[in-house]
Amino acid sequence: MCWDAETPPGTARRIGRRLAAALAALLTVVAAPALAHKNSDAYLQLQATAQGLDLRWDIALRDLDNAVPVDADGDRDLTWGEVRAAWPALAAHARERIAVPGCALQGTGEPALERRSDGVYAALRFAAVCAPPAGLPIDYRLFAGLDANHRGIARLLHPDGRVEVRVLEPGAAGAAAGSAADAAQAAGTSFVREGVFHIVTGYDHLLFLLCLLLPAVLQRTPRGWRPVASARQALVPVAATVTLFTLAHSLTLALSALGGVSLPASLVEPAIAATIAVAALDNLRGFFGRARGWVTFLFGLVHGFGFAGVLQEVELPPADFGWALLRFNLGLELGQLAIVALVVPLLFLARRRGGYERWVLRAGSAGAVGVALLWFVERSAGIGLLPV
Repeated sequence: MCWDAETPPGTARRIGRRLAAALAALLTVVAAPALAHKNSDAYLQLQATAQGLDLRWDIALRDLDNAVPVDADGDRDLTWGEVRAAWPALAAHARERIAVPGCALQGTGEPALERRSDGVYAALRFAAVCAPPAGLPIDYRLFAGLDANHRGIARLLHPDGRVEVRVLEPGAAGAAAGSAADAAQAAGTSFVREGVFHIVTGYDHLLFLLCLLLPAVLQRTPRGWRPVASARQALVPVAATVTLFTLAHSLTLALSALGGVSLPASLVEPAIAATIAVAALDNLRGFFGRARGWVTFLFGLVHGFGFAGVLQEVELPPADFGWALLRFNLGLELGQLAIVALVVPLLFLARRRGGYERWVLRAGSAGAVGVALLWFVERSAGIGLLPV
């Protein structure tokens, strides 16, 4: 059933309120997890020789503090003294949550911290004297049951000199023993899946995409917004905009893979928040006009740095890094297309209903501006667990 200008005012207001409530709920789902907790990644470098294993495992202190009490005085400001006091418990917690069949890993080295682009990490070292199993299967259980978003990004150096990068999910085997081809296929699948995972749990990227989609079922006229007449009128501009966004962040991923361009997260993360605010403001004021697509392309370059950050911390040869990013990017695009396919038809059906422009486009864009500004302040402030 379609609603037009003759829809009774009371009915239009009820529909508008329902649409506004649904959009507010969506914004809450998008914003709350991102404000509460950044996607959790740990970085592993495992070197295997005929004599045994050597493992370095970098885990964010902000994540470890959720599992093992580190902040003794509860002031949300970790000191070196607190970290040293908690180190045996931190190392034991990690040691119990990783295993390589046939190799008994033991802690080695002194407490050490590593400052990375997104915070301070505990650098844990383990070693084992053993005959490494074929394929280097890894039983990875860090934060299992505590953080569904956690992943381990592992760089593996096999005894034959082959370098492999692998995504480790808590509670899942890192790879099954088998041929090199089987291991490569499993790694490829995991990176495609990881790309999908990062787009559907990347709340800032989702909110930016939503800002692009909200006006897709309307068109600006001298008399204001009007619903598009057909699905084709909605889908063609969406396809063009999403394609430009895809090309842009694919270009950034390629530049990152070649090692020519790299920006710190302290710059990229606030910039991503700023792109969301500007895209939402354009929905309200329309100051980009026909240049909106090219502005989206520029913003896509910024978002690409955010995507590339997932693997930039892993030291890989350029060719291997580029291949991993290509598969990761394929997963991003599959996830993005799934979101477009889900959201645009719903918006198209709702475009003529009372209050779409006021309660969905305008109220939704205003809400997105507010969320983006909160993220911008949070990310620009540089509040860390350790003093700079």
